[in-house]
Amino acid sequence: MKIGIMQPYLFPYLGYFQLINFVDLFVIYDDVQYIKGGWINRNKIKVNDRESYFSISVKNDSTYKNINERYYSDKFLYQKEKFLKTLQFAYKKAPYFDETYNLVKCIFDYPNLKVSEFNSNSIKLICDYTNIKTNFIISSNIDNHSGLKAQERLIYINKCLNSSWYINAVGGIKLYSRIEFEKNDVQLNFIKMKEVKYNQFGKEFINNLSIIDVLMFNSKDEIKELLNEFELT
Repeated sequence: MKIGIMQPYLFPYLGYFQLINFVDLFVIYDDVQYIKGGWINRNKIKVNDRESYFSISVKNDSTYKNINERYYSDKFLYQKEKFLKTLQFAYKKAPYFDETYNLVKCIFDYPNLKVSEFNSNSIKLICDYTNIKTNFIISSNIDNHSGLKAQERLIYINKCLNSSWYINAVGGIKLYSRIEFEKNDVQLNFIKMKEVKYNQFGKEFINNLSIIDVLMFNSKDEIKELLNEFELT
């Protein structure tokens, strides 16, 4: 069995969903420290032919708390409505605007504002929409692995889940050792998205935007093809 492990990002880019689609089991890594300025509560879309960041603010709390202990702030409803208006302005002429807008609106109607649960729900709904059939598990539901950090913790999760093949995002290639994983009977590979392009209103293409941009401009059949545009190293 091959697994992937990633933190629950907010509307992550296509490569995140390529990883989910490729593995047999995807672990939502929710019991690690929330880092301000990462991708947990922000991403980017295309507005006026430029990349534009959007974010949903998180309540102020101890910097030592994990993702699954953090909540979106009291500004959530205001920021939700503002973002939906931005989507209308930026993408109303996109070929798949109606379907994508309704999906995003449904995601924002989720009542639980615990960051990990809200983001996890959004990822699962996008997978349902794009016909990704991978199973999910939440890392905080796995046997206690406190005290382990970084690579040791990932190896432990693989062993708990009887994984023989761990797929990591390509950004971890300098962080994790194939040798250490192999010592524990786990093959380690890294997934890298190929150069993917599609029509964004006929203008200059901007890559690595939120999955929202992909959904706006591509049919479900086209997305199915894009999900396979990657290579393993």
